[in-house]
Amino acid sequence: MIPKALIAASLKPFILSVLSRGPSYGYEIIQRVEDLTGGDVSWTTSTLYPVLHRLENEDLLESFWQEVEKGPARKYYRLTKKGAKRLELEKQQWLSVHEALISLWDMPGLKTA
Repeated sequence: MIPKALIAASLKPFILSVLSRGPSYGYEIIQRVEDLTGGDVSWTTSTLYPVLHRLENEDLLESFWQEVEKGPARKYYRLTKKGAKRLELEKQQWLSVHEALISLWDMPGLKTA
């Protein structure tokens, strides 16, 4: 189980990464992340939508309504150019942390309980 703090810290890069592959609506974003992580990362809509709105206010995302064959129209989100640039920054930051941890964990003499 992944701690809530780590899940919260990864919300932005997950959302930006999913939307870098094309527009998506909220529930679809949740499902993609759950599928990609084998269910280890799971959000509720009450977790996701405030973050989507914040990213939209930061001009990292833009939204639009799309009619669907069955049911009401859906609000889709897509990455802006600014959002794509932020995604690159997020990727570099997460990769830097990842590489540092791998280096530490692979060091001879690392003691684990």
